Amino acid sequence: MKLYLDPGHGGSDPGAQGNGLREKDLTLDIALKLRTILENNYENIDVRMSRTSDVTKSLDQRTNEANTWGADFYLSIHINSFNGSASGYEDYIYSGLSDNSATARYRDIIHTEVMKLNQLNNRGKKKADFHVLRESTMDAMLSENGFIDNAQDAALMKQESWRLNVAQGHANGIAKAFNLAAKNTPTGGESSDRGALFKVIAGSFKQRANAEERVADLDSKGFESFIAASEISGETWYRVQAGAFSDRKNAEARLREIESKGIDAFISTD
Repeated sequence: MKLYLDPGHGGSDPGAQGNGLREKDLTLDIALKLRTILENNYENIDVRMSRTSDVTKSLDQRTNEANTWGADFYLSIHINSFNGSASGYEDYIYSGLSDNSATARYRDIIHTEVMKLNQLNNRGKKKADFHVLRESTMDAMLSENGFIDNAQDAALMKQESWRLNVAQGHANGIAKAFNLAAKNTPTGGESSDRGALFKVIAGSFKQRANAEERVADLDSKGFESFIAASEISGETWYRVQAGAFSDRKNAEARLREIESKGIDAFISTD
């Protein structure tokens, strides 16, 4: 499967800006993480990126490159902006396509998987006459991963763990949509963790204030983390997530780092 991965904007075009962030930086970081996840975890996936650094590239250059290469799918990563009040995730396919098209089916799968991990409001599945959707000859989708001018969304964007989760959500969706085979699949009677996301949880609290204290403690020790509310046995718990990994060994390494600082943690795959 040939994926053309397009981090929006770049170079002289910063894209949307707000809260000390630039769209071009965020889209590139998410796309690079996404490429790494796909190449490290799945067979028969060939990823080509429109840019791998902060360079200027026109929309025509991007779609022409994807078309000439013969990509199977075009995925454009973006960050939204409006007036500071809008927030959440949405994605787009070309306005001329039906809801029953192959492109729409792929997008439906990816949308579902991204929403599982991105902690954003669901703004829905939409259509538009964007250049990269109209001029690409293969199935194409554009995702808008939060609003950079919204304080709450931007606070998430500043966390590397969130950007990794967004990349993981896209990867999970692509793997499901295109039936990608996982690397190093166990054989015989072994159990498989294929497709699992290993989350490092550094504390679970009934009081949000206690979770916020743990986040601050982790930050002072050099670990990025965020609070994720979970319903457990009918009660709301505030879990502090300090990393999410597709490879359990990487999660275990992070777990050991955190525990070496005197903080109890565990790995969750729920």
